[in-house]
Amino acid sequence: MKNTTKLLFGIHMHQPIDNFDWVIKHGVEVCYGPFFEVMSKYPQFKFAVHCSGWLMEEIKSKHPKVYKNIKYLADKGSIEFFSAGYYEPILSVIPSEDRVAQIDMLSNSIKKDFKQIPKGLWLTERVWESALIPDLNKSGIKYTVMDDYHFQCAGFDEEILDGYFMSEEGGKEMGLFPISKKLRYAIPFLNVSSAIDAIKSFRREKNSAAIIFDDAEKFGMWPGTYEWVYEKKWLESFVQAVIADETIETMHFDTYFENEKPRGIAYLPNASYYEMGEWSLRAHDALKLELLKKEMGEERYEKEGVKFLKGGIWKNFLVKYEESNRIHKRTLELSKAKNEVNKKKFELALHKSQANDSLWHGVFGGLYLPNLRDNVYTYIIQAENIRYGKKTVLQSDMNELDGYEKVKAVTQNFIFRFDSGNGGQLVEFDSRKHEFNWQNTLMRRKEAYHEHLLNPKVEESHKETKDGIDTIHHAAVEISDELRNSIVYDWHLKNSFVDHISDANFNLDNFKYANFKEFGDFANQAFEVEKTKESIVFVRDGGIYLDTKKNTTLAKTYILNENGFEFAIDLKTEAKEKFEYIMEHNFHFADYEKVLINGVVLGQEGVLQNTQILEIEDLLLNQKIIIQIQVPCDIYYFQLKTLSQSEHGFDLSTQGVSFAMKTLFENSLNLVGSLEVFDV
Repeated sequence: MKNTTKLLFGIHMHQPIDNFDWVIKHGVEVCYGPFFEVMSKYPQFKFAVHCSGWLMEEIKSKHPKVYKNIKYLADKGSIEFFSAGYYEPILSVIPSEDRVAQIDMLSNSIKKDFKQIPKGLWLTERVWESALIPDLNKSGIKYTVMDDYHFQCAGFDEEILDGYFMSEEGGKEMGLFPISKKLRYAIPFLNVSSAIDAIKSFRREKNSAAIIFDDAEKFGMWPGTYEWVYEKKWLESFVQAVIADETIETMHFDTYFENEKPRGIAYLPNASYYEMGEWSLRAHDALKLELLKKEMGEERYEKEGVKFLKGGIWKNFLVKYEESNRIHKRTLELSKAKNEVNKKKFELALHKSQANDSLWHGVFGGLYLPNLRDNVYTYIIQAENIRYGKKTVLQSDMNELDGYEKVKAVTQNFIFRFDSGNGGQLVEFDSRKHEFNWQNTLMRRKEAYHEHLLNPKVEESHKETKDGIDTIHHAAVEISDELRNSIVYDWHLKNSFVDHISDANFNLDNFKYANFKEFGDFANQAFEVEKTKESIVFVRDGGIYLDTKKNTTLAKTYILNENGFEFAIDLKTEAKEKFEYIMEHNFHFADYEKVLINGVVLGQEGVLQNTQILEIEDLLLNQKIIIQIQVPCDIYYFQLKTLSQSEHGFDLSTQGVSFAMKTLFENSLNLVGSLEVFDV
């Protein structure tokens, strides 16, 4: 009998929950539809499929032809289905009870629709922690898949990663399959002959397995892949070549796991795929890691360095992006409230809010895509509405683990959250009726890839070869000077009721580019907090800094009412000079073309002079946000935009509108006003 290589081939299909209809339609047209159309011609080709629960719902209800082909292949025994969290959470960052519930939900759905009970599990973004094993075990999972990089981090050599390994946690066992990086970068990017050679290179022993389990979207949705995979018939040629080759045998993971012995035992560290580790680092550290790799050289790095030169772990995103941490900790808060609510609708909203896509950023937009954050906040607010009903609540928590109180005010119409650790600022501003957070903004941060845009080097451009096409990780990108000039970095979070002390030189330009003179220490520092039944008071004994520190106290009071709240700013300083007090607000909208500022269509920027009212009309939601103060002020505003990396290159995304309300003061300031919302 010939020594065959067992090809364990799997695809992972996912779209963020409530993603745009046109995105799903496009995915079906260029990827999911043609992929299963081709595969349905060759039912003898065995492969694995993981599809997130929400995406399968969409395919089943709106794209019956695709679903029919999937069902056909399942009935023929071609497909082995893998489970995961139904709404594609990162399993390691949600509570144990929710992990089991989400996995069971997807497994039960697969059992109902396809008559299979999954034994394998797809790890969302291949984020592994051994603490997951008991919960996977509880859900009937026997094995999971992760990158060979995970094993290399534990000291394993790439050459022996051609089968599965066994691990355990607290005596609960789990099979671990290493996904080959060589195959990930070969399929479907190299020509068919080279891809087949890559598979055949896994022939160390009689039971050698070539293991690949990767994004289905690389078969048509990634840039340049539709033409290559379908128009030039790469996929069909590949499948035909595999079937025709007597030395390659396609096999389900289940069959291999049940019939072949493990390669040994493995205990693996917290890890995801290598690129994720780079992305989770802060920009300066990511650049240092890149430099170290260059100094080592590509050949030595691939052979030796990959074991030792590591990036961060996935949870670093919660450290890197405060906005991500805020969303995550809100979902943890809701999970803790399950027992007090005990309603199926609450649990469903909670599970939907745990989707991973808005929490991180790499090649794909993720956190930088406002609609993904909007979708998550929709379900957070849904859950809160079920939780509180018609109750009004004023409570504090320290859920974000930074040591500072967050104060949440729940009224009949709104949910407000204020952060004592960041200036007593407004950090969440929810319409309960519309399930929308107007405070869902994002500050402009330095990202490692900005360095390549600001200081491009010729040698960094990637040349195409005759052997195939670029992967998304290697594809060269170019941007215009206009986009390059849009790179700006903020030094504080883009919340509302941010307190600045500046001078007469403050203007729209230096506000927009975050380079105005700041004399105070109130915009990004902690305040003390006191609360009563109806009011919240934040106080900071800080300073105005000239040649020396001038002691300055700022007290900020919020008094809740039916339509929003009244506020008062009380400032006293030892400084004798005249200053400009600037109250900064940052508001987010779902459609910026449907926003009016004091009755005028929102432009890219603008100035309102000598006014006591800022009136923002959100015509999409038919709501009017009115900020009123008792003294005239000048108001500067601009559209807050971030330049972020995406699968198509770089995206300029509007994250909100920044407003600066400027008024003169000397020695002291007493500013009284209100923020209220009305129907248009």
